[in-house]
Amino acid sequence: MSLLRFDASGSLDRGCGATRAELTELAPSLLKLRQELVETVGVRSDRGPISNAIRTLDAEFFRFPEETLADYERHREKSDLGRIFKVANGIHDEIDAVVVLGMGVSYLGPRALMEACCDPYHNELTRGARGSKPRMYFDGNDFDNDASASLLHRLAAGGYGDSPAESRYAIVVTNHRQGTLETAVAFRQHFAALERSLGPDRRGDLRRLVIPVIGKSSRLHDLTEAIGCEQIFSVADTVGDCFGVLSSVGLLPAALLGLDCIRLLEGAVAMNEHFRAASFDENVVLQFVAINHWLAFKRGKTIRVMNAWSQALESVGLWYDQMLTGSIGQYDMGPTPLTFVNTRDLHSRQLQHQQGRSDKVFNNLIVENDRCDHLFIGDLDGVQDGLNDLAKKTMTEIRNAAIRGANDALHEHGRPTTDIILPHIDTYYLGQLFQMLMIATVIEARLLGIDPFAQPCLDHYKRNMSENLGRIAY
Repeated sequence: MSLLRFDASGSLDRGCGATRAELTELAPSLLKLRQELVETVGVRSDRGPISNAIRTLDAEFFRFPEETLADYERHREKSDLGRIFKVANGIHDEIDAVVVLGMGVSYLGPRALMEACCDPYHNELTRGARGSKPRMYFDGNDFDNDASASLLHRLAAGGYGDSPAESRYAIVVTNHRQGTLETAVAFRQHFAALERSLGPDRRGDLRRLVIPVIGKSSRLHDLTEAIGCEQIFSVADTVGDCFGVLSSVGLLPAALLGLDCIRLLEGAVAMNEHFRAASFDENVVLQFVAINHWLAFKRGKTIRVMNAWSQALESVGLWYDQMLTGSIGQYDMGPTPLTFVNTRDLHSRQLQHQQGRSDKVFNNLIVENDRCDHLFIGDLDGVQDGLNDLAKKTMTEIRNAAIRGANDALHEHGRPTTDIILPHIDTYYLGQLFQMLMIATVIEARLLGIDPFAQPCLDHYKRNMSENLGRIAY
């Protein structure tokens, strides 16, 4: 199978870009960091800035795809992945919806997988059209009263038919080693609502319909054990909070949706193999880090824009935003990531990008091949909209012309661009993309001398919020 591609030519040999020689200056440091990541045993470093002598990393996420597939091959149903498949395949006849409760990347990862791989209107399809796979909703990521109340009402309303399953739903609660009040509050609300919906005669079903994916140090761990949940999936404390998308946090919701989790992990394995073996000049991870890091810290391009040229990939960009800022956004360092969808956001942002502050690099996320049959513009007699000359053009041809046009306009104003190119959207290439961006984030953090697995600022926010509520920090 092919690998996704990274093209940095739109950032090279330009007044505001970098030269090949300048990027090559970073090669020794990046190759050393690659060796450090590949050889690390997963021991956590101290929180906070680190010295130039790189310490061992809390990098279990890197080995996780290979280890998960090997464990499944050896133990099948007794492995974590086998248990996930057993739950997903066994529960879809009983329910018509799942609400995933989580904060930050813990919900953005599953949401990114759903939006990239499922029909955009998945939740509006009938149960039959979904192949009995559940509708999926997300909560537990803020304190929005009206949004939470509306979701509780929607879940209580059931599906679009009158089968017993369409009146029932399940809860997947994801919570890593950090306590998040948003998720804990949402879990209380949804647990109580689910308990009421089942009635006194079926409260035993709660143990099967509440499925936790939590770290052992999470406060929800003891609670879900007290409930007696039949299946509790753990997330190792050696997997950083921002790096769990290919753990049970992402795999369980993906399996519930019927997505190919094996191919997802195989894609990540393919990226690992490429990262380990490819030379600096051919290594998509190291090239992505080199050009973005150089532009940020040598050319002042501290705003990193992810231009998703497919609506299906918007949440992938939002997931990357939170992972990057949660890992590198410390100690007055690190770029500011933003995600846009083009051409949707092009008309409101392109002028600013071309002629505003020259502090941005634009990483385009491009899909070469669409899933659906091509839509032609088509002839329309008697309508003077001036488009008949495009009648034989497809939407894809117009989009590709827009990508070239937007890049050329940025280049004319000295603005650097890069392209991340996926042959098409499926779990295999998403696995590659997730792993590429996670590895790149850790490498760049180490290049800056930052521990990418520490999030000290969140502790401040939680302490201050708890003080405002008159209680001990959650």
